[in-house]
Amino acid sequence: MSLTLQHAQTAVQAAHEKALALGCKMNISVVDAGANLVAFARMDGAWLGSADISMRKAKTARYFDMPTGELGKLSQPGGPLYQIEHSNDGLITFPGGLPILDSSGAVIGAIGVSGSSVEDDHAVAEAGTKALSK
Repeated sequence: MSLTLQHAQTAVQAAHEKALALGCKMNISVVDAGANLVAFARMDGAWLGSADISMRKAKTARYFDMPTGELGKLSQPGGPLYQIEHSNDGLITFPGGLPILDSSGAVIGAIGVSGSSVEDDHAVAEAGTKALSK
């Protein structure tokens, strides 16, 4: 399966609903397997600077096929990937970016969310990925 516009919109909608439930104003980005932007939503009043962060989180999650928070753990001083965030025109290595998997476990894209705490960003991104696993 490849990530279609319909899939991306489903993920954005589920993430948007979770953000509303949490009372957060978020920027939500979904990229395909090639890390190309497929869908984006900026909730009314969401931080302008978080738009770029959400896109970079999605791309980072796809580039390395792992949650951005996990990459962040590996990129701490003394870690094996220290300063990796300076590669690829800038990565984001804190929570809020998650790979999107198909039913066989293959990565077909990623979602990135920014606009609140990293805990909220992660929860909203997770809602987007879960909407596609139903």
